[in-house]
Amino acid sequence: MKRIIAQARKELTQIFRDKLTVALALLLPLILLILYGQTISFSVTKVAVIVQDWDQTPRSRDYVEAIASSLTFRIVRLPENLKPEEALAAEVARAVVVIPVGFSRDLARGREVEVQWQIDATDTNTATMLRGDAVALTQAFSAKNLSTQAPIVAAETRIWFNPGSETDKYIGPGSIAVVLALFPPLLAALAMSRETEQKTILQVYVSSISAREYMFGKTLAFLTVAIAEWVLVVVAGMIFFGLRFAGDPTPFLLATFLYLLCVVAFGVMAGAVIPNQAATIQAVALVCFVLSFLMSGFIFPLSNIPAEIRWVAALVPARYFIEIGRDAFLRGGSWSAVWHTHVALGTLSLIFLFVGWMKMRKMQVEL
Repeated sequence: MKRIIAQARKELTQIFRDKLTVALALLLPLILLILYGQTISFSVTKVAVIVQDWDQTPRSRDYVEAIASSLTFRIVRLPENLKPEEALAAEVARAVVVIPVGFSRDLARGREVEVQWQIDATDTNTATMLRGDAVALTQAFSAKNLSTQAPIVAAETRIWFNPGSETDKYIGPGSIAVVLALFPPLLAALAMSRETEQKTILQVYVSSISAREYMFGKTLAFLTVAIAEWVLVVVAGMIFFGLRFAGDPTPFLLATFLYLLCVVAFGVMAGAVIPNQAATIQAVALVCFVLSFLMSGFIFPLSNIPAEIRWVAALVPARYFIEIGRDAFLRGGSWSAVWHTHVALGTLSLIFLFVGWMKMRKMQVEL
């Protein structure tokens, strides 16, 4: 145990001697977290819309006012030298609304009135949301202005866990997981591969320290750094995303330790297997960042991933930490809802440490 602690102390001393490494470890995660909070949003607001009101009646102007008062749409003027279709092509607006002649007359007579919404579908996700908001706005306007009898069956909805549908509270836990999936394993992997690339690992081989003690010492050192990073990003997440614990924080705290151990163990394993620093950076960036971003449920639901490759998500640690983070900060389901994530993270940690230890042990035996 003394050798493991000595190895960890030696690694931490080297880290804090290098100010660039300290900045990489502590400042870049905060910068990345803030960028996620400012740039990623699933809500669509202030989208430019051109309205052509051919009816020019009080009722049609009420419909235009309903569009203008919406948080989603922002009415802009149609340039004199452009047609509506050309305005869409020129990206002057994302949608064109055409109110036909006879709008007010047909509405007063209870007839069906068709208002044309021409929506730019270059961005299909945005177009889908705009279409849904347009339909909801029109239905609300119809219910307010038509004197027809209300339907017998009415659906009353209630939003649970995130009543305001706030994007920040959905993005926040995922951002914390993705940030911590990149920097701790990157630092650990670089420290391991650097010693192999610079041949200083030979001093370890001829010393009395074993592969197990060397691995655990490295892991303990970078686990300490990872915990410091976690404290910073969680505090920042509470400030920038407004995150608050919804229930018992104990499952989240234990999962945090297992998750940090898991990603650091992966970095140590990658550094032991790959002796080149450039190749190590690429491997960590691909596995820890790209997979954590695309196959963890951070942005896209796992159910959207084709079944043929969905099994890869089971090997992505961020997938489990995002699940428990959203439970801790939104749902509050506690142990009964998330115990399996602890088992998965613990299992992956043991696998990564075992593979790295086997590689180091084999290299020492060969020497």
